Amino acid sequence: MKTNRLARVNSLLKEVIFEVIQKEVRNPHVTTFVSVTNVDTSADLHHAKVFVSLIASDAEKNQIIAALNSAAGFIAVHASKLANLRHFPELTFRLDTSLDEHMRIEKIMSDIEKERRSRES
Repeated sequence: MKTNRLARVNSLLKEVIFEVIQKEVRNPHVTTFVSVTNVDTSADLHHAKVFVSLIASDAEKNQIIAALNSAAGFIAVHASKLANLRHFPELTFRLDTSLDEHMRIEKIMSDIEKERRSRES
């Protein structure tokens, strides 16, 4: 039963944090290409890791993550107004690298397929 509640809290936080980032955050480093992909809240609901996906260069990604972490308090205050939670968790932003890993695996698979075809010819 706790896992259901935690999943609902994570889903709610994902929605409200994304909305706050898109509408309220006015940091020039935080572009509109920020997407909240996952939220992992601790069992006691005091801490939450927010995973974001970005379309930017590696240097820009680091700047955006740093800007989001520096604005975490601001984001939490505004998100807490949208979410009906007794205690709002402390937010920590992390880069979601799953898309990059997926693209790397796809490239490797494609290279293997090209190599197999060249050997068959």
